[in-house]
Amino acid sequence: MKPLNYTIIKLTGCLSLGILLSHIFSISLILSLYAIALALTGFILTYLLANKQFKKTLWFGITTYMVMFCLGILTLNLHDHKNFEKHYSNHIEFNSSEILTITFRIKERLKPSMYHNKYVVNIIKINETPTSGKLLLNVEKDSINPDYQTDDMLVTFSNLESIREALNPNQFDYKSYLEKQYIYHQIFTSSSYLLKLKSNQKTLSGYAASFRELINKRLSTYNFKASELAIINAILLGQRQDMSKDIYNSYANAGAIHILAVSGLHVGLILLLLNAFLKPIEHLKFGKPIKVGLIIFLLWTFAIVAGLSASVTRAVTMFSIVAIAMHLKRQTNIYNTLSISVFILLLCKPMFLFDVGFQMSYLAVFAIVSIQPLLYKLWIPKWKALDYLWQIFTVTIAAQFGVVPISLYYFHQFPGLFFVSNLAIIPFLGLILGLGIVVIVLAIFNILPNILANIYGSIISLMNTIVDWVARQETFLLQSIAFDIEHVLVCYLLIVSSVLFWKKQTFRTIMFLLCSVLAIQGVWIYSNYKNANHTFTVFHKSRYSLIAEKEHSKLKTYHNLDSLTASKDRAIDNYIIGNFITSSSTDSLTSVYQFQNNIILVIDSLGVYNVKSFGVDYVLLRNSPRINLERMIDSINPKLIIADGSNYKSYVKRWEATCLKRKLPFHHTGTKGAFILKND
Repeated sequence: MKPLNYTIIKLTGCLSLGILLSHIFSISLILSLYAIALALTGFILTYLLANKQFKKTLWFGITTYMVMFCLGILTLNLHDHKNFEKHYSNHIEFNSSEILTITFRIKERLKPSMYHNKYVVNIIKINETPTSGKLLLNVEKDSINPDYQTDDMLVTFSNLESIREALNPNQFDYKSYLEKQYIYHQIFTSSSYLLKLKSNQKTLSGYAASFRELINKRLSTYNFKASELAIINAILLGQRQDMSKDIYNSYANAGAIHILAVSGLHVGLILLLLNAFLKPIEHLKFGKPIKVGLIIFLLWTFAIVAGLSASVTRAVTMFSIVAIAMHLKRQTNIYNTLSISVFILLLCKPMFLFDVGFQMSYLAVFAIVSIQPLLYKLWIPKWKALDYLWQIFTVTIAAQFGVVPISLYYFHQFPGLFFVSNLAIIPFLGLILGLGIVVIVLAIFNILPNILANIYGSIISLMNTIVDWVARQETFLLQSIAFDIEHVLVCYLLIVSSVLFWKKQTFRTIMFLLCSVLAIQGVWIYSNYKNANHTFTVFHKSRYSLIAEKEHSKLKTYHNLDSLTASKDRAIDNYIIGNFITSSSTDSLTSVYQFQNNIILVIDSLGVYNVKSFGVDYVLLRNSPRINLERMIDSINPKLIIADGSNYKSYVKRWEATCLKRKLPFHHTGTKGAFILKND
């Protein structure tokens, strides 16, 4: 089988490439319209020429791919909310001190933070101007007022705040993550400043949220534990907002996090259950098309109830195509099916391309259909039970080949006992899902027997116990693995070349495999060269000071963090992983640092800076020293002044105003991010 010979795969690849390049280079809407017009013109001309000559031409193929490439660019622009005339960014001037009257509707409830409940909201109007767009709403936690629900219509008086960028190097960029969902600003408020308006309008998401709320209300009347309800919501309703961090980490460390994400595994099992349950309909007149229509309707109803995440949308799209093919009794090629689903989803939601779940789910499926048959042929057991377990084991191993490189890139850890949790759970996942659907249906109609609820709760608890045991085997959990995008690309190159060589040993496949090995070596050498530098970094850490000096692959940190805060802080861990650090040490803060030919003076709360024996290039202010900044500048004459996160904000504002007056550069880590000095 040569899947790359299929046209739909090539067209989908060109569409994806267009979306990717448009996102990287921010190609404008006007330019994308010109590009698609030019590509369509070339396509029509080459089509007419090829039709006239009664044969395919090279130029016809090239222009076809160019149309798909330009369509990808245009698709991303057409979905960018900032290009909509009604988007709020085109109607207001952003000023952090301006108070606006904002009317909006709750679109989605997110996982709460320590101090705020979080929601994604759709703007209806700002002041008296009808506008559109999405915002992140942060509401102070309040035990008196209940959480807001999807489709609640609210009004508040607030300013729009920009979403803060990542302040430290190698930190997760929450701003970039939200921008991929077309969320560019946020509101911080409390329930006392939110006025709920009457509204009878109900969206599809609102109906789905109400249905989920009804299910949880019914289930809460039984003896389910909070952890059991959290798992039921995750695997059957696609909602993980109320899941505790401990449960989530247990599944992640056990390599079973895919069980909590409604994806192809779940939807495929549901398709099989529906196909068996609705089989009697086939005996009716026009029964088969009715059955297929019902299956597709129920699959998409499930997708809507599960929140239409990237993984569930991908799975339902793919299995809808499979259901149609089953009805037509046509043999489906899985590569074609996957490519068609990717093509459809990217046309409707181009930003899915950058969704981690979307990427991992497709890579896992591609790996399973490509690698699992090869692994299975290594040994074919005689006993059915053993054969079933061997199939699950080979599927699990094949899926790991697909997701490990990108998983290391995003999460920097590898669960060594992933196959244990998968072998213990996946054989019974069909039972868990099927019984869960029965439990939910019976609970909705208030006819769920307590004994059945208790049995199902015990099964969920047993699954949690198994996962927790596997997760606690920390010896087999490899963490803090440095892995960047170059390593991801060459690893997939090695996997593809190895599979091709395994299938057929030819001179071409041998050369491809050897080139991939050389590519890995080249990337490793390049990574060592890229990180062979000397840097001095002042990190942003609220209420504390954190400094690090890196020389090649060695790191020395200086801080005043207490042991508890230091154990929870991720700034240095992220820096170590992102810069391929092999050894690190810690020391207490000092008053003077030398970086190459630069002297960095640290002035703390004591305010001492009497340095006449040496010149000072940079001054770091920490712990809110009470000093006359102008007098200090006249005395030391530094190139730049730095204020870290340990200072009072009022002090920082005063210092910044003084530096502006003296035309002296000022760097506050709380607004500009970490201060970094690099070797020349």
